[in-house]
Amino acid sequence: MRQWKNILIPYEQAIGELKVKFKAIRAEYRKRNEYSPIEFVTGRVKRVSSIIEKAKKYGIDEKNIEEEIEDIAGIRIMCQFVDDIYKVLELIKERDGKDLTIVYEKDYINNQKDSGYRSYHVIIRYPVQTAYGEKNILAEIQIRTLAMNFWATIEHSVNYKYKNHIPEKIKLRLKKSAEAAHRLDEEMLTIRDEVINAQKLFELKSNTVSSIVSNIQLLKNLGRHDKAEYFQGKFDDYWLDTNLVNLNKLNEDIKNAIES
Repeated sequence: MRQWKNILIPYEQAIGELKVKFKAIRAEYRKRNEYSPIEFVTGRVKRVSSIIEKAKKYGIDEKNIEEEIEDIAGIRIMCQFVDDIYKVLELIKERDGKDLTIVYEKDYINNQKDSGYRSYHVIIRYPVQTAYGEKNILAEIQIRTLAMNFWATIEHSVNYKYKNHIPEKIKLRLKKSAEAAHRLDEEMLTIRDEVINAQKLFELKSNTVSSIVSNIQLLKNLGRHDKAEYFQGKFDDYWLDTNLVNLNKLNEDIKNAIES
């Protein structure tokens, strides 16, 4: 009998490492005050029951499961816009031959499934350093928009309920919903620049406000309560302003006051 708990340890490790790597890319973009094509990242190791069920469905011999089932380890990268999917794909391809190897790709965006499912899949081979040496495992990276992910999550739940035998009436409704999600992605793409600029403005303001609050507190800690009170008053006047000029100047004035 297979010791599934031990078999899945490297897959769990791979998921943990890949999530950290892609989240680090997102964090770097944001620290540079740049737009990140990665909105958020999730990952999971397939349940043993699902692995066995898939093996039976496709007639996979138990001893070949790890080589023939490519999504035992799965990473999902969500993006705001369809264009971002291909930017993430470029990021993955830049790592090909370094910390991962691309086995093949499946483009379900330009070639959506009959159900309406859209996503971009990249099958990779990923080296995991275990207590017993290196193990190369297969993993699947799914890249999709938030709208695609919403639809796919619902469709997965319906499939589970009907054990992959969804009634035709519900299939039709799901297909129509998939097209609606696709139209939403297309519409959002037309206002992409406006959305990104608004998000950048929000991020810049958040960082500036955080700096101001910290520096005012530092003045208080230094015992300079009059200065802290003065700048707090200025901050109360400016913080709702969408123009960052006043907030940036205030932040510089506070920094100068700390250093003087």
